Amino acid sequence: MLFLRRSRDTASQDTATQGSMTEPPADNENDPRVEMIDGMPHYQGRPLERPEDEVQDQGLSFDLQTLVSRRSALSALGLGATAFGLAACAPTSSSSSASSSASATSSATPTDDASIDVASEIPDETAGPYPGDGSNGPDVLEESGVVRSDIRSSFGTGSATAEGIPMTLEMTIVNMADSYKPWAGAAVYVWHCDRDGEYSMYSEGIEDENYLRGVQIADSSGKVTFTSIFPACYTGRWPHIHFEVFPDEASITDQSNAASISQIAIPQATCDEAYATSGYESSVTNMASLSLDTDNVFSDDGGQTQLATVTGDAKSGYTLSITVGVDTNTEPSMGGMGGGAGAPGAAPAV
Repeated sequence: MLFLRRSRDTASQDTATQGSMTEPPADNENDPRVEMIDGMPHYQGRPLERPEDEVQDQGLSFDLQTLVSRRSALSALGLGATAFGLAACAPTSSSSSASSSASATSSATPTDDASIDVASEIPDETAGPYPGDGSNGPDVLEESGVVRSDIRSSFGTGSATAEGIPMTLEMTIVNMADSYKPWAGAAVYVWHCDRDGEYSMYSEGIEDENYLRGVQIADSSGKVTFTSIFPACYTGRWPHIHFEVFPDEASITDQSNAASISQIAIPQATCDEAYATSGYESSVTNMASLSLDTDNVFSDDGGQTQLATVTGDAKSGYTLSITVGVDTNTEPSMGGMGGGAGAPGAAPAV
């Protein structure tokens, strides 16, 4: 599959700092991780690309180098990066009050390099009007800090945290073009609305927030895990979660590199239980007139190929699991804005 990249203005991230003597800010002077070498602040032996900023504000390219260094160190210890840091982020589910399984997907945990049984490629769907990937306005994928497991809070300049029922999303990515093996190293970008049916970066009042958006890198089993909150049901759309699959971490800064753009459907029994709790009152009304068979995205097969398997309950939180088959020999057929009835702010329901 051919992945095309368009150029981006990254001058702000790649400004040269060599050849000048720079005094680090006070925060860097007190940071034990930063050392001065030849008058320049360094972190892990590398000069800070933005010596006037703290380590965590050095930009995406600097973060990617740091992640590569950490992943190499973990590999030397025989540990996967995801196994090392993500397990503690997921809420615990003690019971299973609502569950459903997709006919074309499986939630079984694969063995490294073993083929995974996937009946078909997950359907391509619209990214909708609120992707935050640069294809329709703001681009969270250019921001340092977007690679994270817990997506409940904003990062960077934002400070808000999304409230709602705890939800863990577990996705297993399968490269169908590579003998149906787990797609280790694939980057998965996930985003969805909040408890009020609003999208960060777009909806009125939260344009400067970026919560409920994040990227994870698939481990050797093709698995990614996100900690989030249960999304609302807004007017005209079945409750859903958007995602894009990229071939690797470096390719996320250009949406045209996406190998798959799709959506995850949430089973009705789970939604009915969740929306009976405080804070989700508007979702009950919106849900009453909807069905998977009439939804403008999932109606092709009633959502069966995109329906998550769910465990847990509204009190302890839910875990949604889905296996995503991606055929890298085919070009994604969707990605732009779709049409439909009202979504947040009476925009298209996608």
